[in-house]
Amino acid sequence: MRRPIALALAALMAACATPPPASNDPWHAVPLPGKEPTRYQRETKDGRVAVAAVSESSASMWRRRLDEGTAAGEVSFSWWAQSLVDASVADIDREDATARVLFGFGGDHSKLPLRTRMTFDLAEALTGERPPYATLMYVWDATAPVGSVIVNPRTDRIRKIVVDSGPDGLRRWRDHRRDLAADFRRAFGEDPGPLRSVALMTDSDNTRSQARTWYGEVVLHAPAAAASAPPR
Repeated sequence: MRRPIALALAALMAACATPPPASNDPWHAVPLPGKEPTRYQRETKDGRVAVAAVSESSASMWRRRLDEGTAAGEVSFSWWAQSLVDASVADIDREDATARVLFGFGGDHSKLPLRTRMTFDLAEALTGERPPYATLMYVWDATAPVGSVIVNPRTDRIRKIVVDSGPDGLRRWRDHRRDLAADFRRAFGEDPGPLRSVALMTDSDNTRSQARTWYGEVVLHAPAAAASAPPR
C-alpha cells in the first residue's frame, strides 16, 4: 500500500474516533491528511435547517461523537444533492460520493486480522485514538443499485449500503429511515457493538470534480426494547 493512501485510509478510519475540540457544538470538521477539506456550514435549505457541504476536489468529514454505550436502533437522515459526481464507491480510483452518512461502532479489536490491526496502529499513531471496530456508511452512488452492500476496496472494516442511486431524486430532499442494527448485521454478518460516532461526508478528491449537498438532521431512535421499557 502506498504511504499517502495508507495515511488517508488510516485517517478516514480514525476520524470518527478522534476527540472533538472544545466547543458547545458537538459537530465539527475532521480533515484528512493530504486532502483539501470539504467546506461544511449550517444553512437553511428549502425550509429545513441543514448542513451544506461544498466539495471541490476535496474530502473531509463533519462529525459528532456519541455517548458511551449508545445502542444501534433505527436512524432517520435526509440529504439534498445538487448533482452527482462521476464516481463509484466500489472503485478504488474513483471512490467519491455526493452524499454519505457514516456510523462508527465499537467492538473487540483483538478479533481482527493482523493486517487490519496494523492499519489501526497507524491510525492511532496519527490521531491518538483507535479507529472504530467497524464503520457502516449509507451512500448515494452514481450507478450501484439501491440495496447494494459494498465493501471498501481498501479495508473490509468499512462497508457501504447504497440507499440512493443515479440522478433520480436530485435537487429535492430525500428522506431515509433505516434499521441501523439490521443493516449492520447484513453488512458485517455479526451483531453491532455500541455506536461511537456519526459523520457526514461529501467528497470529490479522487475524480477531481465538484459536489454540493445539504444534509438534514441525523436522528437516532432508541432500540425497540429500550423504547418500550417502562420508566423506573
